[in-house]
Amino acid sequence: MTERYDIAVIGGGNAALSAAMTAAEAGARVLILETAPKAYRGGNSRHTRNFRCMHRGPLGPLIDDYTEEEYLADLLQVTGGKTDEQLARLAIRTSKDCLSWMQDRGVRFQPPLSGTLSLARTNAFFMGGGKSLVNAYYRTAAKLGVDVLYEAAVTHLELQGDRIARVDYTHRSEGHSLSPKAVVVASGGFQADIDWLTRAWGPAAQNFLIRGTPYNRGAVLADLLDQGVESIGDADQCHAVAIDGRAPKYDGGIVTRLDCVPFSIVVNNNAERFYDEGEDVWPKRYAIWGRLVAAQPDQVGHAIIDAKSINLFMPSVFPPIKAGSLEDLAGKMGLRADKLRATVEKFNAACGDTSAFHPTELDGVATTGLNPPKTNWARPIAEPPFYGYSLRTGVTFTYLGLKVDDRAQCRTAEGPIQNLWAAGETMAGSILGQGYLAGFGMTVGTVFGRIAGAEAAKHADP
Repeated sequence: MTERYDIAVIGGGNAALSAAMTAAEAGARVLILETAPKAYRGGNSRHTRNFRCMHRGPLGPLIDDYTEEEYLADLLQVTGGKTDEQLARLAIRTSKDCLSWMQDRGVRFQPPLSGTLSLARTNAFFMGGGKSLVNAYYRTAAKLGVDVLYEAAVTHLELQGDRIARVDYTHRSEGHSLSPKAVVVASGGFQADIDWLTRAWGPAAQNFLIRGTPYNRGAVLADLLDQGVESIGDADQCHAVAIDGRAPKYDGGIVTRLDCVPFSIVVNNNAERFYDEGEDVWPKRYAIWGRLVAAQPDQVGHAIIDAKSINLFMPSVFPPIKAGSLEDLAGKMGLRADKLRATVEKFNAACGDTSAFHPTELDGVATTGLNPPKTNWARPIAEPPFYGYSLRTGVTFTYLGLKVDDRAQCRTAEGPIQNLWAAGETMAGSILGQGYLAGFGMTVGTVFGRIAGAEAAKHADP
């Protein structure tokens, strides 16, 4: 590299772009090192679709109120309390200013959404999805003078004392180095490294599908951890959801997610139910189903639905398996017909009065005397034709990452690293100990990307 850069940003998704734009607006000369080719730039952000945002009163596409305390309560519920409350509150409070910041940098939002997602108050949806957001940010970054090098895989950050002295990377099969004044790591988790997942999860991980980019292999994360940079989170904790079993190994994205669970029963390969499908509204519970399916035989589940429920949810990109009888459906899904019939009949017998059924809110329509119960939306599966989806564990991103403070700064046991910051999925474990809340990853990436960019620019200012 003949250019001299103040800041190197490692990664090319929402968090990286938020950091790069913020630093460039402060006058810093910024280089983005993106491992992916240009056509696949953006990391997992390409597959996102919304941003969870605190607000008082209507805000842009968001209706009513979503207060700090309610937001935090939602987060604590899904994480089981395993979160750093100080950092969580920082992300939540700052989110209210992010929506207009995003709009000013080219992001456009859809009108409020209604229906079973139940997100019109809490989540703002991007017009054109995550790919549109990523493209808007790259256009804005270019106008700000940010340089981008694609297919640039960072191999090593040389830590000398309390500073990163050198960034090594490969580009077009050649090795290169540069020595910026500051570094922001926003290169995601390690979920695309199946061997690393297997070390954390055991052999079951070989059957996992990776929802997002195949380029998030954790190379920079591993390099920094090997040099004593402090970590946070557990290697076997991640954002994992139930996705269509027909999805590709990598990069299937949001369209492979299955939202049918609340209106179905879910059985394993033994045709047995194993969890309450109606525990809560889907955005607060969809992220537990990846782990639930991972614990089943062959890491597979099957959602069974009847005709009256098939149009109540957003479908997967793949059509459901359809049959005129439960026995035919079982045959098409590789299940024992007699066992599936027995499970459905037992479930149906436990269903009671369904007159209060309401697909967009907790309705208390529950089973009686059934284990596991179904505590909402429990209606008999009795109206043909019958439909089924296969479920597999789809990993979005891992939570083992770089520990940061409220300035997004990394550290070793000896103290802060003076010129190293982290943002996005690579530090999300600092807030997410387990579980997930829809749209919160984009909140973390935007908030901490902006903080990291501002702090890096401040440090790099001569």
